[in-house]
Amino acid sequence: KKLVMAQKRGETRALCLGVAMVVCAVITYYILGTTVLPLYQKSVWTQESTCHLIETNIRDQEELEGKKVPQYPCLWVNVSAVGRWAVLYHTEDTRDRNQQCSYIPGSLDNYPVARADVEKVRAKFHERQVFYCFSTTRENETSVLYQRLYGPQALLFSLFWPTFLLTGGLLIIVMVKINQSLSILAAQNIYIFNQ
Repeated sequence: KKLVMAQKRGETRALCLGVAMVVCAVITYYILGTTVLPLYQKSVWTQESTCHLIETNIRDQEELEGKKVPQYPCLWVNVSAVGRWAVLYHTEDTRDRNQQCSYIPGSLDNYPVARADVEKVRAKFHERQVFYCFSTTRENETSVLYQRLYGPQALLFSLFWPTFLLTGGLLIIVMVKINQSLSILAAQNIYIFNQ
């Protein structure tokens, strides 16, 4: 009798774990569906193109997102893509933060570190004169992206863990239910043999 009670408590805990995992997965899918998925659907940078470097220039900026900030270096890159001249931006966010910068360094607090970061990125562009970039199908668009933030890889990466949680939770629930049905079958067989 003690073994049966311990087994029932273990099954109950396993079922609670499985249900909690499924609920967490559903909540995560909802959050991703309202945040990441619209960004992916709104992204117009879907056409992969080949960009040819025309020129790079390092500028000192004093505005970021329309606000005055301490002076920081930014990289300006002109490329030839899809048969026309274009400005290269690192990501969608770079374009939104400051349209005068193709690349904004990560640390704006320390000017020498930021300048060294920009110089390193500039040197990489000069090493590789031809590289892949993302453009839009709009006719009058004069900008391209080096890297998409909201591409298919980002979407798949963000859906991996909720899918893992959902699959794991469902497997736990199924295994507990199979265990319960096998226990009932075994108990019925024992009862039949004892008669």
